Amino acid sequence: MTMFKLVIAEKPSVALNIAAVIGAKKKQDGYYEGNGYLVSWCIGHLAELWLPDRYDEKYQKWNKEDLPILPHPWRYGLLPKEKRKQFERLKALMQRKDVSEVINACDAGREGERIFRTVYKLAGCKKPMLRLWISSMEDQAILEGFRHLKPGKEYDGLYAAAECRAKADWLIGMNLSRLFTVGYDRSLRVGRVVSPTLAFLTDRQQEIDGFVPEPFCTVELFDGSIRLKSEKIKDKAEAEALCDRCLDQPVVFEETKTEEKTEHAPLLYDLTALQRDANKHCGFTAQQTLDYAQALYEKKLCTYPRTDARCLTDDMAETAETLFPICAAFLNETAGGFDSHKLCNSKKVSDHYAMIPTVNIKGCDFDSLPSGEQKILTLLAKRLLAAASEDCISETETAVFTCGDDVFTVRQTRIKQLGWKAFETEEEKEQAEVMGLSGFKPGDLYHAEISTVKEGKTKPKSAYTEDTLLAAMENAGAADLPEDAERSGIGTPATRAEIIEKLVRCDYVKREGKKLIPQPIGTGLACVLPEALRSAALTAEWETKLKLVEHGKLSTGAFLDGITAFLRSQIEGFAPVENADALFPPRYVTVGVCPRCGGRVNESTMGYFCETEGCRFALWKDNRYLTPRNIQLNTAAAETLLRDGKLPVQEILSLKTGKPYSGILVLEDDGEKTQYRIELPPREEDCR
Repeated sequence: MTMFKLVIAEKPSVALNIAAVIGAKKKQDGYYEGNGYLVSWCIGHLAELWLPDRYDEKYQKWNKEDLPILPHPWRYGLLPKEKRKQFERLKALMQRKDVSEVINACDAGREGERIFRTVYKLAGCKKPMLRLWISSMEDQAILEGFRHLKPGKEYDGLYAAAECRAKADWLIGMNLSRLFTVGYDRSLRVGRVVSPTLAFLTDRQQEIDGFVPEPFCTVELFDGSIRLKSEKIKDKAEAEALCDRCLDQPVVFEETKTEEKTEHAPLLYDLTALQRDANKHCGFTAQQTLDYAQALYEKKLCTYPRTDARCLTDDMAETAETLFPICAAFLNETAGGFDSHKLCNSKKVSDHYAMIPTVNIKGCDFDSLPSGEQKILTLLAKRLLAAASEDCISETETAVFTCGDDVFTVRQTRIKQLGWKAFETEEEKEQAEVMGLSGFKPGDLYHAEISTVKEGKTKPKSAYTEDTLLAAMENAGAADLPEDAERSGIGTPATRAEIIEKLVRCDYVKREGKKLIPQPIGTGLACVLPEALRSAALTAEWETKLKLVEHGKLSTGAFLDGITAFLRSQIEGFAPVENADALFPPRYVTVGVCPRCGGRVNESTMGYFCETEGCRFALWKDNRYLTPRNIQLNTAAAETLLRDGKLPVQEILSLKTGKPYSGILVLEDDGEKTQYRIELPPREEDCR
């Protein structure tokens, strides 16, 4: 009997890449076969932890007396439709007598490990398990990975951390969302990671809203070429008096102070750093950046995106040297002067090295890539060259003038060595205008032709953008943890984008351009959250403990016992804030019953959403099927659709003819996807 090794990837596209490289080129039903391999795939998560009412029907109704809900044992349920079908395929493949071992080729990270292990366990598989661990989808990287497959047991700690993270989020989310929803009689989502992130945003907004601007003035002098500026003056009358004096009294040059500044080259990108720059320079959300980077990874144009490292390993210096001329040509830059050793430090790399382009960019059809992918790939290529370049050295010259006892200054900066900034964006490469200050000697007079008073006001801090919020999340709690802690921060590089998206989906936060602005429901929730749930330090401490679980230095039982003890303390100490109704906007209107889980569907500003934690049923008001057809989804329409599954509609716009017609809008939901279709009403003669 010919024996096979079963390879399971996380996505169909990745399975196709792997199958092509290892010679499994024969397409079968749900897998590829050849060269001693069967290659199949998951479709992301194929199963999820049971919702509370699967454990006991009494949990269908939310009661404080039933809390905490502590599953024992924990159970997973298969997701419906196509995902269930793919699981059955994988189970059948695992059970084949001619399959000798199973190779986990899911993404090389915490969630990839959990996706594979969940399927492996639900299928009851006992066959030997090996791990493919790669940081690039390049052919050579895949082949090298298969030559160095590792026993799956070496990644038990990674899986344990993934399970702890999922169960901790379930315990906090399911229990405390019920606690606060019942306590405040409105749908409120509380989470281990989402809540402190929301607190960041609402605290900043309160600072902005409570900020009282203070007026100030400056006096500016101009002699036709050089503009001098005074220090800030609070009293406008005092500024006007100085303005007049400077036209009558001599303005004397005192001295020039010169300061040289060295800016070291930036590190390579980890995911968070890339998301920050992509938000700042391209306006991308964190989730968009992750999606573009993942697509480039699967196209073999960049390395693994979900990394928290900003260096390469010491043995990758030669790889970097190969990439320098390729990236330079890609960017139409001059090659040369790059130091690969600046990029390498194995001590600062754990699971994956930093994100870099691959050699495949040399022959890629750049113009055929989506615009977002083009921009991300360009950022990656620029950063590789910048990180390997010389320091940027600038010189700032500050000239000091006096008019009596009042001081005026003017500054100019010149770049002595552009270095790594040659590869930054154009606005960061601009140099200050050179104004010829070197001609002044101490005691020389400055003859002002124009003297003006400029009025201004102090400004509050800016609202968070995804760039600045990601920075805050990454550094959260660092001051409260020991210096040798392996990880601080809220979330991980792989999860922070989803945290932000969840805040937006819950209507707690709204995007206004690049800004993230808390909405009334989010502000109200943040006000009633106890400090422990708002605490970035506590969340960062949990992330550090998850890392200890991964390394086998903390047991899963000890970690979850800590979460459970915290949960009990929050439930036992819960007391709703008095007069809390004033903190929240009017309660959401319930428009019907969720066709997936039976929960309540409530109206929000963006649409109609199921309030059940974990259920993603939604009817969006701005829908790409309805909007072009001139169909408005209002409260009455949503109620009818949820009750009857159908809605008579007049004046539907035909996309073919542009003319209006009448029809029946039909709502269909298969448990995973919501779709619409239009039926024409029966003709009168058909009804006779």
